[in-house]
Amino acid sequence: MALPRARQVPLAGWLRIAVRIAAMAALLLICVPLFHAWKPFTRHNPWPRLFLRGVAWLAGVRLRLRGEKVHRGAFLLANHVSWIDIPAIAGVTGSAFVAHDGLASLPLLKWLCELNDTVFVARHDRTSIAAQVQAVRTALSDTGALTIFPEGTTSDGTGLLPLKSSLLSALEPLPDGIAVQPVLLDYGPEAAAVAWVGDEHGLDNFLRILARRRPVDLTLHFLPVLTGSELTSRKTIAAAAREAMLATLAR
Repeated sequence: MALPRARQVPLAGWLRIAVRIAAMAALLLICVPLFHAWKPFTRHNPWPRLFLRGVAWLAGVRLRLRGEKVHRGAFLLANHVSWIDIPAIAGVTGSAFVAHDGLASLPLLKWLCELNDTVFVARHDRTSIAAQVQAVRTALSDTGALTIFPEGTTSDGTGLLPLKSSLLSALEPLPDGIAVQPVLLDYGPEAAAVAWVGDEHGLDNFLRILARRRPVDLTLHFLPVLTGSELTSRKTIAAAAREAMLATLAR
């Protein structure tokens, strides 16, 4: 039986993992007290964004930005390839995220997510949909930007899975003052090497990327905001967002 790819890294890779995790822990120890010091004075605390941007940099991510991002009142629909997606998007936009409630069962991850105002949703609990929609709308109002991965899982980065319109219930009807913007994360020819797919454990993907000697090149394409008939319903939103992402990915 083959070992997970993260367990096959050479000694130099494990040294890079140790150094990067230590640096991330040090960054967290700096940012958490500053987060609490800022908290009484602002609704839009900058420290989660700065911490996540630092995590992306420490992980070796080289970011390039294309297009114009919405600065306030943005609901971002992004494809999902790896855990890197989250610090990359948050570091650039300050966005909070919609995440499945399974993450809330992991105390450390739950705590980190809550610092960045993550909205946890139970995808299979039909009885709580109304409450979840309200939580998403409240987060949009409070954070100014909220990101969801409507594929519902990660892909290999070379294409797109179908977008699940059910995850966009909070946009029907569209809240006032909210812009819906598709975002494509493009890892280029390295996508398959970075992607968290198949039976790979999330921890293995995390370690495997931290072990890399080469940087991770990631381009964030902020695509045109959806308008007009594209916003008619959650289904038209999902279809228009997917079409825009696929057109950009094919270039």
